[in-house]
Amino acid sequence: MLTTLHTHYTDTRAGDLAWCLGSGLLPALAVLDLQLGPSAIQLRLLGASHQVVLDQGDQECVETVACLPGRRTPLPARAAERVSGWEYEFAARIERLTPHEFDGRAGELLALVENHPHGLAGVFPGDPNAFTALLAGGDEGGILWRTWHAYPQEGRLVCTRSTLRRRS
Repeated sequence: MLTTLHTHYTDTRAGDLAWCLGSGLLPALAVLDLQLGPSAIQLRLLGASHQVVLDQGDQECVETVACLPGRRTPLPARAAERVSGWEYEFAARIERLTPHEFDGRAGELLALVENHPHGLAGVFPGDPNAFTALLAGGDEGGILWRTWHAYPQEGRLVCTRSTLRRRS
């Protein structure tokens, strides 16, 4: 699903993004509710990037990647945590692209997510390459989601990958 986000582009630098696991829900501009195996997952686009909420009834996991007030720590390249009966892993990388490369990559990613039943993308006003996109998948054994945060003015694309798997 592709949507236009009716807000100002608030996180205008890739370096301003922070990662948090277990925070409360922030106001969302667009939401996609999914059922993947036994898990309910909610993809949330924020004015300041994204949240993913995984709900297993009595267990909940909330991942936030956003410009968070008071947090200036850069995104970790990798993180791993135990969450109730789950193993959570997070990875992030920043791609630096030329304007031509950025146009092509943005078009590919938005087309992928727009046409995927488990995808949600929001384009910010003023630049069709300023977007946040999420794509989820999974089964009984675990859930995987990927995100892309585009900063065309910097030529940077922040790519994240998260997995949540049942502990053996």
